[in-house]
Amino acid sequence: MKRGTPGARLGGQDARTAVLAHRARALWLLGYPEAARADAEHGVSHAREIEHATTLMYALNHASYTYLQCGDFNPASALAAELDALADEKGAAEWKAQGLMTQGALRLLTGKPSDAVRLLTTGINAFRLAGATVFIPRYLTYLATAYTILSQYDNALRVMSEATEAVDRANERWCEAEVARVAGEVALLAPKKESAKAQKYFERALAVARQQQAKSWELRAAMSLARLWRDEGKVREAHALLAPVYGWFSEGFDTHDLKEAKELLDELAS
Repeated sequence: MKRGTPGARLGGQDARTAVLAHRARALWLLGYPEAARADAEHGVSHAREIEHATTLMYALNHASYTYLQCGDFNPASALAAELDALADEKGAAEWKAQGLMTQGALRLLTGKPSDAVRLLTTGINAFRLAGATVFIPRYLTYLATAYTILSQYDNALRVMSEATEAVDRANERWCEAEVARVAGEVALLAPKKESAKAQKYFERALAVARQQQAKSWELRAAMSLARLWRDEGKVREAHALLAPVYGWFSEGFDTHDLKEAKELLDELAS
């Protein structure tokens, strides 16, 4: 690969690529998944054009995460695999670890929780060994979910405790709402279902998401609480909660979360 732009040589990665990558994450959080996808795609295209390995790894990592959040699992998987191979080639341990974590999340979301535990554990440990902490709370939620599905509830609780502590220790608030929501989902799948605790977690997730204007996290939290209320017979309240959150969105109706929300609303309205 060529040496890239002057900015890439000075800063480690090209500035335009970095801006596109982070704007894609922000746009998804704010509730604009189509715009997020576009930025992710442009970031990868630009990184390929300048032929700078570190910039490309940067773009591949962030874009694969954006596609993952949108439920675009095939492109997310392809980019994560490319990152894995390039990181191996360049001996880039931190990027290798991030690729493993994304692949672990993908295994979870495509129904392979045992593979998810293996890849996430390996990736998280390698990331920490590289001295990195950013994004760790988010990937811990995937690991906790995988343990919950596998009925390893003690491990799930331990990992969720780690995730909450990591948010507070590093003040990494961008994923605080999702950490709370996943803690609620874990509580619902406890050997003795803890509905009251789950509701508190979901309400916390909603409050944080609304305060941050993180509409995508708000949608997920609203769906989780709406399902809980539905199961408790509070169907009207569940619909009243979810409908305005879903109604706020103006794009991305082909993404996983919005399709799931529409199906749940249709069920609650029937």
